[in-house]
Amino acid sequence: METETLASLRDLSIVIVALEVIVVNIMMVVLIIQITRLIRLMREEVLPILYSTQETVSTMRGTATFVGDRVVQPVVRISSFSAGVRGAISSLFRVPSESQRGPAAEGGKTNE
Repeated sequence: METETLASLRDLSIVIVALEVIVVNIMMVVLIIQITRLIRLMREEVLPILYSTQETVSTMRGTATFVGDRVVQPVVRISSFSAGVRGAISSLFRVPSESQRGPAAEGGKTNE
């Protein structure tokens, strides 16, 4: 009787292990299918988005270069030119202050 029970338990455990192997194999197939779908999604949707983003960055780089060449540099040149003109005009028409005139400009008086 014990041998029949042990043989039945052995047979039952073999069946359970066989069912587990079948379930694991089915899950592996499902996993492979999901990975294949993910790879397809990456190729069909993510890569075009990446290429579009690269084009946008390239366009923005070109726009920044254009704005720098056509707008910013002329404004800087005009600003520096006007600062130079202001400096020249102020140095030509500057009225010296009392500290810059010195003692000779005050009529020769000294504090001694």
